[in-house]
Amino acid sequence: GGYCLPKDTKQLRANFEGIPNNIVSAIVESNDTRKGHIASRIIATEPKVVGIYRLTMKTDSDNFRASAIQGIMQQVKDEGIEVVIYEPVLEEDQFDGFRVFKDLAEFKQASDIIVSNRLNAELKDVEEKIYTRDLFNRD
Repeated sequence: GGYCLPKDTKQLRANFEGIPNNIVSAIVESNDTRKGHIASRIIATEPKVVGIYRLTMKTDSDNFRASAIQGIMQQVKDEGIEVVIYEPVLEEDQFDGFRVFKDLAEFKQASDIIVSNRLNAELKDVEEKIYTRDLFNRD
């Protein structure tokens, strides 16, 4: 999902501090639980290198502020697994301490598993490496 829902629900929870608001708190906690579940599923595959295909949350977007994948990346890294990123819109070679690839072929070669928010034709040749929750192949 996009960054607005997690950001907005956290803001709502802060605004309602001291006022019973179980549903808003449940949404925030549910998002955290879901990220932990996804990280656990990735870790369970026992990869040496996890590749993150794009930090953006939507096709043709360059916005990855507070992207949900960033929390997942940290959880995987905390387990001693190397995490690398393919993100051609980044000019830097590092993002938040993670190595950034600009060459897709090198990224595919380096990654044991590739986490992708969306199925993408660029990844068709490494489909066996892909981990995604995209059930419908649409944005």
